[in-house]
Amino acid sequence: MNEIIRCENISQYYGDKLVYKNINFGVEEGKILGLLGKNGTGKTTIINILNGYLTPTEGRCTIFGHDVRNLTPNDKARIGLLLEGHVQYTFFNVNQIERFYSRFYPNWNADAYYDLIKQLHISEHQRIASMSCGQRSQVALGLIFAQNPEVLILDDFSMGLDPGYRRLFIERLLEFVRNGKKTVFLTSHIIQDMEMLIDDCMVFDYGRVLLHKPTAEIMNTFRRYTFDSECDAIPHIVGLWHTARVGKQWETYSFLSEEMVHSLLEEYAARNIVCHSNLSLEDAFIGLTGKY
Repeated sequence: MNEIIRCENISQYYGDKLVYKNINFGVEEGKILGLLGKNGTGKTTIINILNGYLTPTEGRCTIFGHDVRNLTPNDKARIGLLLEGHVQYTFFNVNQIERFYSRFYPNWNADAYYDLIKQLHISEHQRIASMSCGQRSQVALGLIFAQNPEVLILDDFSMGLDPGYRRLFIERLLEFVRNGKKTVFLTSHIIQDMEMLIDDCMVFDYGRVLLHKPTAEIMNTFRRYTFDSECDAIPHIVGLWHTARVGKQWETYSFLSEEMVHSLLEEYAARNIVCHSNLSLEDAFIGLTGKY
């Protein structure tokens, strides 16, 4: 297993506020890892740590085996970064911004950029500032294609995009990643987009990694159960997630077999137990973290 990205024992405080404690994870070469978490759980914080913009209170992160705080210019040229779909220097036009960025990357492939621009019917003389959010996101993606990085770090890449541009972005990105065996770490609040992209899923809860599993395993084994019970309250049961009353029924979630779930609920006189399979990744995320 060759981990291109590695974070070890990362702890982060803002003053006295704990963001997370002793976070450990890695991203294997050629894999796409998606980070999910509610607002305030530290998704952007870990992006900033990975990019060397923020020094963690404790621990260390490496990319290509090198501490992210001491990456060489050659290392940085191998990393593509997209923060919330933004493009800097929006006073440039399409041609100017390509020429500007090409100076920083020795393996620059201008054709990869202009091929995408032509397919989108964007004028080469159009200023970035005059573009829609979706067009700017495609310009950013084209610049990443031209850079041809080995690692991509994408923070909330679908922010502000309509469904058509989101789908286009995902299709182009996935084709680029699969053809070049790229390693990707990304976040998004639009979880259905993540479901189409990611190999592995990591969920941040407040202060910790709640879950880190292959996406297929989550989709194939995590189930929602609804049932009736006269109990006024059901305490936390190991193996069940977020057991709560919803309207007149109860619901819970679990990775356990249906037989095991039935057994755990016997004590609470559960009846009419129904297993709901084929959950979306968004459904699974809500089951893991709760609605609020």
